[in-house]
Amino acid sequence: MSTEAKTEQKSLIIEDWWEPPKPPTDLIFDDGEPMESNRHRIAMNVLIRSINQAFANRDNFFAGGNMFVYYSSTQARNRDFKGPDFFVVLDVDGTRERQGWVVWEENGRYPDVIVELMSPSTAEADTGVKKNIYEQIFRTPDYYVFNPFDPDSLQGWHFDANQQYQPITPNEQGWLWCQRLGLWLATWEGTIDRETAVWLRFYDQAGNLVLLPEEAANARSERLAARLRELGEDPDSIEPI
Repeated sequence: MSTEAKTEQKSLIIEDWWEPPKPPTDLIFDDGEPMESNRHRIAMNVLIRSINQAFANRDNFFAGGNMFVYYSSTQARNRDFKGPDFFVVLDVDGTRERQGWVVWEENGRYPDVIVELMSPSTAEADTGVKKNIYEQIFRTPDYYVFNPFDPDSLQGWHFDANQQYQPITPNEQGWLWCQRLGLWLATWEGTIDRETAVWLRFYDQAGNLVLLPEEAANARSERLAARLRELGEDPDSIEPI
């Protein structure tokens, strides 16, 4: 066998045995750092619970918050990026438990919608480096930022025909449309978890507030009480079963 043939045979053997490098498995999902404030924590939970309520009849989505998103081996090794404050991924198995979002374990899927809850210390990154990551790497179609301590801080971006972010124009009420979710994002003032503030909430296409589970339960109770009064019954006098 000629030297050239031997070299070619050796090359084929190497190619047959070559395997791509495996992604890291020693991923960290909790850095032990709390959110900016209790209001930020409530604001995140409000968004998660609202989406779960809006899509209660579906199990093909995942909504998470303050979770790491791992998208490359380099980024995972360097621990150089923490996950969004709130995100939604559509058309995935929503029944599976996840500690974080690991792109290579999710068939390459990235978040479809992201909301960052800003603070003075994070605003520059949220509208700068993170926005660039979400646009250029994640290719997330809808991205929003909101500071829970600043009612006028809501901003949003959506992909144009060239897959580049363009500012979302608010409607007359100042609401921003979320095309991927088919919902509006807007502010709402009230008390949640004993804290009164202006919160970021979802509204349906008709402009109705997407209720939290406890709000929906209260609304049902109020409707029932009103119906009993129409029938001449005092709902306060009825003993619970």
